[in-house]
Amino acid sequence: MDSARMSPEERRAGAALASLFGLRMLGLFLILPVLSVEAHKLAGGTNLALVGLALGAYGLTQAFFQIPYGMASDRWGRRPMIVTGLLLFAAGSFLAGSAHSILTVIAGRALQGAGAVSSVVVALAADLTREQHRTKAMAMIGSTIGLAFALSLVVAPVLYRWSGLSGIFYTTGVLSFVAIWVLFAALPRAPARPAHAEPPVRARDLPALLGESELVRLNVGIFVLHVSQMAMFVVVPPLLVQAGLPLASHWKFYLPVVVGSFVLMAPAVFYADRRNHHKTLLLATVMLLVLVEASLALAPDRIMPLAGLMLAFFVAFNVLEALLPSLVSRIAPARARGTAIAVYNTTQTLGLFAGGVLGGWLAKHHGPVAVFSTCAVLAILWLLAAAGMQPVAARRVNELAESDVSRSG
Repeated sequence: MDSARMSPEERRAGAALASLFGLRMLGLFLILPVLSVEAHKLAGGTNLALVGLALGAYGLTQAFFQIPYGMASDRWGRRPMIVTGLLLFAAGSFLAGSAHSILTVIAGRALQGAGAVSSVVVALAADLTREQHRTKAMAMIGSTIGLAFALSLVVAPVLYRWSGLSGIFYTTGVLSFVAIWVLFAALPRAPARPAHAEPPVRARDLPALLGESELVRLNVGIFVLHVSQMAMFVVVPPLLVQAGLPLASHWKFYLPVVVGSFVLMAPAVFYADRRNHHKTLLLATVMLLVLVEASLALAPDRIMPLAGLMLAFFVAFNVLEALLPSLVSRIAPARARGTAIAVYNTTQTLGLFAGGVLGGWLAKHHGPVAVFSTCAVLAILWLLAAAGMQPVAARRVNELAESDVSRSG
């Protein structure tokens, strides 16, 4: 088999998992452009705390369930846990779709979040691909997330006019069943676990996994990335409005920016995979993130400067979304891969929550410049932490050497 190319099975696995992930994320993203408006109505237009809880309940339950799902998938298999999560997500969608009060919407969103299968899907992608092609598989998954986000900006307003918020929630439930069909109809079977393989990770092993220095660097990175993403989107839409782009036309800004970012990020991902220059790409991309945030701190009030900077941001964001989980899957021991990716996804979800809170507070009290400046400082701290990262290839050589010493002893 040509190691420089993905095999047909790897391409099929990447495409199927990307489709599965994209269907689920499309269901989530369809809600975001309209949920806050309808939640205000259901809450009587006064209880903003309940509106915020309706928006954030999904993220909180996601953070709570990621690690249990990951550990369960290491023990009982990826597919059963993915099916369980998608069924819970569908149940939450139908519950929220039937809501006549804000409390029912909150319960439905929380139940959606309990279907926390992201880490399991990524772990299955790692199971089905060779190391040298893992970043490509993660890029395929990451690309569908971005495309689903861009598509939702166009589709959600139309679907909302046709069927209201209930119709959108019901659509997300149906998309979950389509994702289950993809899981069984299009995805290759994962290789059987060797009889001599190490036992799956247990709860008592979790502290050691949490403290593994290389994984900590990656977890810190994804936390900072998503703090920045959420904090920025507190202030970027108002800046676009100030620049003369009405809210209803924001999709005309985001769609070309997001699609263009995929075109620009692909060569970097393929080069890093082929040349094993993952650390170099990581450091270069985080540096790009620092430059973008620092430039945005100048608070441009015109569409074209904002478009250029947001294009650069999404290039960095998409590269890192592909690179970081690939590195986690390479560094984590195979028996704990699902758990390690679950920890990674938990810090990702917590970053989304923290970024919304931090961005809102900074924007309210100090304005957009403070938001972008804080994100730049966080990215600099991440760059300093990532600089000490050991390249994966060198790490493997050291591990093999230590293993040989222990055996000879």
